[in-house]
Amino acid sequence: MRWFVYEDQAASQLHPIALVRPTFELVCGRESLRRRLQRWFPHAEWGACVRPWLAAAYAEEQPAAFVNDFVTLQSSAVLMINGRWMPEGRLQLQDVSLDNAGYIDGHLAWIALEPEEAQLLTDDDYADTLLGIARTRRVVEASGTMITRPWDLVSHNGRQLELDFADEGVSQPANSAHVQCLGDDRDVYISAQADIDPYVVIDTRTGPVSIDRDVHIQSFTRIEGPCHIARGARVFRALIHHGTTIGPECRVGGEIEESILHSHVNKYHEGFLGHSYVCPWVNLGAITTTSDLKSDYSDVAVPLQGEMVDTGLTKVGSFLGDHTKTAIDSMFNTGSSIGIMALVLPGGRLLPRHIPSFCNVSFGDVAASWPLEQALHTAKMAMQRRGCELTKTAETLLRHVYELTADERLAAVNLAAEKRLHR
Repeated sequence: MRWFVYEDQAASQLHPIALVRPTFELVCGRESLRRRLQRWFPHAEWGACVRPWLAAAYAEEQPAAFVNDFVTLQSSAVLMINGRWMPEGRLQLQDVSLDNAGYIDGHLAWIALEPEEAQLLTDDDYADTLLGIARTRRVVEASGTMITRPWDLVSHNGRQLELDFADEGVSQPANSAHVQCLGDDRDVYISAQADIDPYVVIDTRTGPVSIDRDVHIQSFTRIEGPCHIARGARVFRALIHHGTTIGPECRVGGEIEESILHSHVNKYHEGFLGHSYVCPWVNLGAITTTSDLKSDYSDVAVPLQGEMVDTGLTKVGSFLGDHTKTAIDSMFNTGSSIGIMALVLPGGRLLPRHIPSFCNVSFGDVAASWPLEQALHTAKMAMQRRGCELTKTAETLLRHVYELTADERLAAVNLAAEKRLHR
């Protein structure tokens, strides 16, 4: 059976980390939902239904996928999977029936459609149509959880790392005498193509640790499980606490706790990163630090798109969008939201908790828009340094998001100017 993964109406609640990617490309555990589905159904054709402005860039990124291709979607039976679903176990096709639909806490997780039903789906209202069809089906409880806000990915990351380690079913303990393993070495996977220097400690007493191929870990690094370090990452004398995912081609130093570094993140220097999600091509300057706990231990609220949202959690760090840059000694307050392509210049105090996309932060205040052409030029240069390219299609997407976030940016700049007048 062909499968399609789709975004529903709640996709915007995952901004800023889902501004330039579909919800199912967000990482929790070792990988994204889309990558899990491809492992589970390796030979099946697949497609995606995404927000319209993402379609061209995503189709370029995933040429094998049918992206917003409703003609293909309607040509045969199809399994539709909600892109916000975090399953606890593999979805087996034998468990899927045209008589039922999988739900989690009232949210549709998956539903199989006949070609005649698939023909009802259109680019404008496919998510609503799916819900209408699902109401005619028998409700089946799906495993796992539904991601609704950015912090959900972080809070579920440790558990998902454990599930992913068990799902892979592989174990390759450290075979070097100079790697000290604390705990059961069966909870360690180290690729034979990984390069680990002397005096590295891997602690599996709190969960498994997996280290992928082409990873290089320098001496005097300590890694606590559950943790995953993905292909091509470099770790420099770091203290990595439990519940952390370091994505492909990241550069990591300092202290990290229960955080997700999506891919191509540069955190080379000292500084604490806690309970945070960091998107690709973010550069964190030396001593950049995130607070993840309030002094009075009260629940944290996060300003998403300028509106404060209560997390119900006491430990929440920062959420940094793609291509954002922070200068030396940047200090982020508990529960901060930073959009894409922001330029953060510290001013000797805690930074604003809400920094919209494409904004320039100067002397601790949101000051103005970072000129779009300059931001794009910087992004191109940063990607070229890693052998990557900002394609014309990806650039068009960024230009669209610049327009999409204009009102949020203007409101934040005006509010900051008003505050300065009353100091």
